[in-house]
Amino acid sequence: QVHLVESGGGMVQPGGTLRLSCAASGSIFSAYVMGWYRQVPGKQRDMVATINSGGSINYADSVKGRFTCSIDNGKNTMYLQMNSLKPEDTALYYCRIYFPMTPQGSRAYWGQGTQVTVSA
Repeated sequence: QVHLVESGGGMVQPGGTLRLSCAASGSIFSAYVMGWYRQVPGKQRDMVATINSGGSINYADSVKGRFTCSIDNGKNTMYLQMNSLKPEDTALYYCRIYFPMTPQGSRAYWGQGTQVTVSA
C-alpha cells in the first residue's frame, strides 16, 4: 500500500508561481512512474507531467516551458514547480504513482488532490 499526500496549492494571480509537493510513503518499488494530473469540474482528468524511475520526464504541451517536474528520491517526494501561471491552469491537481511490476501485478495510487486557483 502507498499513501500520497499533496500540498502547496492555493490561489495566485496570473503570472505567479506555486510549487506543489507530493510525499509518498509505504511500499515504494524501484520501478515506477509518478505524475501530476489535473481536473476541472465536468471534465476528464488530464496528465500534466510524468517522471519515471529512469528520470525521463514528459509534459503536456500546455505547460511546457512553464512547469518543471522533479523528484527527491531521498525524501520520496515529487515536486511541480509552476511558473507563469494562467487562469486556465486552475484545477484540482492530483499526484499519482504507478508500479508496473509488484508481486500482486501492476498498481496505481492517487493522492487526495490540491486546489490551484489562478485569478486576478
